[in-house]
Amino acid sequence: MTLTELETRFRLHALSDRIASAPSPAPLKAAAVLIPLVEKHNELHLGLTQRPLHLRAHPGQISFPGGKVERDDKDQTATALREAHEEIGLCPDNVEILGQFPAHNTFTGFEITPIVGRIKSPFEPVLDPGEVAEYFTVPLAFLRQRRHRHTLNFSRKGINYPVIFIPYQDRFIWGATAAIIDLLCRHIES
Repeated sequence: MTLTELETRFRLHALSDRIASAPSPAPLKAAAVLIPLVEKHNELHLGLTQRPLHLRAHPGQISFPGGKVERDDKDQTATALREAHEEIGLCPDNVEILGQFPAHNTFTGFEITPIVGRIKSPFEPVLDPGEVAEYFTVPLAFLRQRRHRHTLNFSRKGINYPVIFIPYQDRFIWGATAAIIDLLCRHIES
C-alpha cells in the first residue's frame, strides 16, 4: 500500500469507533499518542518505541510516542506531537496530521486518543533515555495481514474483553498499542 492509497482510504471511510477498551477506573486521565507513518524503501512503516525496563509503569512494553495531556496543550494532537518531539526527537513541523481515532480506555486509567500522522522527511531519532529504550519501525504490510494480529479473551473483575497481541521478530506488541494498530488496519481495509 502506498502513502497515497492509505491517505485516500483513511480519508474516505468514516472513522471507526470499533476499538476494544478495558474496564477502567474513573476518572480517566487524558492522553494522546502519535501513530507515525513513515515511508522506507517505497513501503509504509509504523514507528514504535520500546519503553525502558527501569520505568515503574509498563516497563519494556512497545508503545507509540505519546503521553498525558498537559495543561498547555491546545488539544490531543498537540499532546501527541509534543510527546513525539520529547521522546524521539521528531519535530512537529515534520508531521502531516491525517486524522484521529476515537479514544481508547486502558486498565491503568488512561483515555488515549490515537493521532495518525505522516512523517514528511526522514529524521534521525534522538531518544529520551528516561522514556524510550528504542525506536523502530514495522512494515504496515506485515501488520495488515490479519494472521499476524491475534486476539485472546481476558477476564478482569468478572468482565471478559478481547486483548490484541502481535508478535513481530523478537518483540511482542500487545494491549492498547496492538488494539490501536488493529483498528488502523481494519479501518484502511474497510
